[in-house]
Amino acid sequence: MALVAGIDSSTQSVKVVVRDAETGALVRQGVSAHPEGTEIHPDRWWEALQRTLDPLLDGVCALAVAGQQHGLVALDEGGTVVRPALLWNDTRSAPDAADLVAEFGGAAAWAQAIGSVPVAAFTVSKARWLARCEPSHARRVATILLPHDWLTWRLLAAGDRSAGAVTDRGEASGTGYWSPASGTYRPDLLERALGHVPALPRVAAPAEIIGYTATGIALAPGTGDNMGAALALDLRPGDIAVSLGTSGTAFGCSASPTADSSGLVAGFADAAGGFLPLVCTLNAARVLRAAAGLLGVNAAGLSDLALAAAPGAEGLTLLPYLDGERTPNLPDARGSLHGLTRSNLTPANLARAAVEGMLAGLADAVDALHGVGVMAGRIVLIGGAAANPAVVEAARSIFPVPIVLPEPGEYVADGAARQAAWALSGRPGPPPWPAGAARPREFEPAPRPQIREAYTAARAALYG
Repeated sequence: MALVAGIDSSTQSVKVVVRDAETGALVRQGVSAHPEGTEIHPDRWWEALQRTLDPLLDGVCALAVAGQQHGLVALDEGGTVVRPALLWNDTRSAPDAADLVAEFGGAAAWAQAIGSVPVAAFTVSKARWLARCEPSHARRVATILLPHDWLTWRLLAAGDRSAGAVTDRGEASGTGYWSPASGTYRPDLLERALGHVPALPRVAAPAEIIGYTATGIALAPGTGDNMGAALALDLRPGDIAVSLGTSGTAFGCSASPTADSSGLVAGFADAAGGFLPLVCTLNAARVLRAAAGLLGVNAAGLSDLALAAAPGAEGLTLLPYLDGERTPNLPDARGSLHGLTRSNLTPANLARAAVEGMLAGLADAVDALHGVGVMAGRIVLIGGAAANPAVVEAARSIFPVPIVLPEPGEYVADGAARQAAWALSGRPGPPPWPAGAARPREFEPAPRPQIREAYTAARAALYG
């Protein structure tokens, strides 16, 4: 039995799954934590990966890495890390993103050039921050990689370094200097940000074997975390995935590239040769953890409290911008409670407001996808917070279409494993593994439009 490994190197941890290459059956898995913070030395990722992966490799023939999108890993001429990696959720580059947008002719010009409008998360924005704030480091930069690129390169470097650094279409599309429409880098945009054009990873074809580890394990190109999840879920037209992890994302498949001049929708590529329009929020599962901590309960306790409250939390509304926000683009925003009265300020209503606020932001994200022609016939709810019963119940109140809850799984790692199996097989398409949504539970909507109306009014009152 040929085995493949899929790696999810996320903001918070590294997760590894080992699956049967033909059937997709799970054989074994492991996880290790990453340090907290919005800048991390990449060596910490490598150490966690080795610690988790090495005991699981027996019989593995191919592997792939899916990782947190965007970020900036800067290397010098010798391949040494110039400074700790800047992660996607580091918002210090927000003014640099705004400057780049203005300098290049505005949001519409960027959307036409790369399908997206840069925000703080994008690599190009972080490159400008580096040039502005750490010019000595910027001058040393000879190569720019993303987190998954760097880990894949390290795996290659242990064996066949001659292949050089490699990325895929999905990851490249989140840099701010690669066009999904043309399939080419835009070095002019990177030079505008950094002041020079360093070496960039080659963009591999989907399911290409890009090299081998020192022990002869084949390496697929890997991809970004959202692209990995989409590959695992085998999304079809009419499906919009809403992922509730460290960040919140809403994404769907598209046969053609998209370009949203409002900047709400990022026109990404996917890992299979198509396109993945996506909207991202900074605040998702962490909102629930923060609310649980405030109320002195665990996740189950928060769910119980939220379910004890009526939909709408008796008029209590949370804008959940606890870490600033990416969509809407409010990097300096903070969370706020609205509609407080003596009667509605209860633990149950606060718990309900936290759940509804998180989901209302993502409902806006789904509406933005509708604006670029990606329509929702159903919402596929994934991520750690999707297992919370209160989240599912609140989703029925907020989304006007059926809610599909796949079996819990490590969808990012599973997508990487499926890509590795695809590369190993040499077939024209991914193996027909049962998708995460093969045995889903489906919930009919029970819309309460007043919840989103209150959310929209609160946001408008503070931010216009």
